[in-house]
Amino acid sequence: MCGIVGYVGERSAQDVVIEGLRRLEYRGYDSAGIALVGAHGLASDKRAGKLANLEKAIADHPLPAATTGIGHTRWATHGAPNDVNAHPHLGAARRVAVVHNGIIENFAELRARLEDDDHVLVSETDTEIAAHLLELQVQSGVDLTTAMQRVCSQLEGAFTLVAVDADDPERVVAARRNSPLVVGIGEGESFLGSDVAAFIEHTREALELGQDQVVTLTRAGVEVSTFDGRPAEGRRYHVDWDLSAAEKDGHDWFMRKEIFEQPRAVADSLLGRRSASGRLQLDEMRLSDQELRDVTKIIIIACGTSFYAGMVAKYAIEHWCRIPVEVELASEFRYRDPILDYSTLVVAISQSGETADTLQAIRHARVQRSKVLAICNTNGSTIPRESDAVIYTHAGPEIGVASTKGFLTQLVACYLLALYLAQVKGTRYGDEIDQVLGQLEAVPGQIEAVLEQAPAIYELARTHRDSGSVLFLGRHAGYPVALEGALKLKELAYLHAEGFAAGELKHGPIALVDQGLPVLCVVPPQGRDQLHDKMLSGIQEVRARGARTICLAEEGDERITPYADELIRLPRVPVLLQPLVAVVPLQLFACELATALGHDVDQPRNLAKSVTVE
Repeated sequence: MCGIVGYVGERSAQDVVIEGLRRLEYRGYDSAGIALVGAHGLASDKRAGKLANLEKAIADHPLPAATTGIGHTRWATHGAPNDVNAHPHLGAARRVAVVHNGIIENFAELRARLEDDDHVLVSETDTEIAAHLLELQVQSGVDLTTAMQRVCSQLEGAFTLVAVDADDPERVVAARRNSPLVVGIGEGESFLGSDVAAFIEHTREALELGQDQVVTLTRAGVEVSTFDGRPAEGRRYHVDWDLSAAEKDGHDWFMRKEIFEQPRAVADSLLGRRSASGRLQLDEMRLSDQELRDVTKIIIIACGTSFYAGMVAKYAIEHWCRIPVEVELASEFRYRDPILDYSTLVVAISQSGETADTLQAIRHARVQRSKVLAICNTNGSTIPRESDAVIYTHAGPEIGVASTKGFLTQLVACYLLALYLAQVKGTRYGDEIDQVLGQLEAVPGQIEAVLEQAPAIYELARTHRDSGSVLFLGRHAGYPVALEGALKLKELAYLHAEGFAAGELKHGPIALVDQGLPVLCVVPPQGRDQLHDKMLSGIQEVRARGARTICLAEEGDERITPYADELIRLPRVPVLLQPLVAVVPLQLFACELATALGHDVDQPRNLAKSVTVE
């Protein structure tokens, strides 16, 4: 959530900041603002609503030209989403402007102290207190960098702060603690962003900050220090994707583009996973084979879509490795006093690597001596850095708030983890692991085959514009797919949608079935125990009560035909791998239905891409 941009250089700071904010719109926000500083002093404007509202305001009332500036798109935490609570926030003398991501947990105490000293705070936010505290410091005679170090030492919580000083127009200063921030390094100019999309148009040279660090940007370059003033160094790296990766490529929505990028994303996530001898290798695995052999229990922690990837991982790990697996919502994990020790492996799944609930959960696990492995898409983000091992998904940037290729590449990473554990523990022979890797490597082509059915799926989705409720059914690895399909419809179409394990129908949910109710059914492949027969029974039960069944079934399955009002064919894959192909039609269905209803598919209401507060 909350997009942050900062700039110092020769260009128009307003143009750089506004364009950067536009490239961060995918993060979800409810207001936008900008502050510029130059010979004129400090000028600022901010507006509730979309970035277009801010652009119109500064077109009607232009801000003075400047080459230093900061900007922000806010997702409300403290205070309603209105003009007053929007960022930037200014100090009492309007000398310092601040933008902020995260939550300052001791803000009430600090606010009371400021108000006791006769400071008048005009917003409901925790951010405004940082502006007042910074301004007090620079008024005492220290520079903005020292002021930021001193103020951050007083703050509790997770935050990114970025500030400018009207009396120091050649400097932008920022700080981070448990909140995303990246620096862009150019020739005679420097950039800041919540992620590299904010400045990728101008430079691919980036600097990753560590925890509790302050960075000072000038035209000459950047300097990093700790909160206690000691010199520090960030990690330089080159961004290996370009601006075109963040463009829609002819599609109406980023999400639709990303759905069609999934064959390439899955292929990329499998690259380099075999050694010269053919064995599975995970280059980012920093846990030794012996440490993995000592694992007797696995707990997977995640939120939202990532949680459903974790549910699929449970089926794969338990089947291939014979290790008991629990799947937990990260937001609940540490509050139930989980049983953890050195033999427990905690697997944290997070697309952004900054998910606050998941981050706090892994910290709790490490205190209990458990090993932590992260599955993540964002190189250098907090969760991988605080984990003992990481599997990067290599999905590339995902702009749409509702995850698509992020989910599929998380599934691939989960399968790779399961196979790697089986290889280390010896629970599967080498030729068995090689067979599954071969099946995974065939999946990109199979996803392509599903995507060829997109026109028919779109037409089907449009026929359900008047549906008020939709149910999803699945069994085994198809159950998490049903849950994910329902979540996509909730996120995008704002419809009541629920996913169920098909065997649970008779235990209550069948009461929801009424005449004409759409029920999407993920039919297991034929021949796996009695899963297929049991699923057919469930489909017949809902159909007998008037439901309209939309069935996703593998090619060659003719037994399903009499019970499907609509039939979407899936490539033939093993039951454990079916989620990789079965979820794609549900993504297409939700995207098109939301489009038909006139909703903003890329930025659904009330949602943010990365949830960085608890």
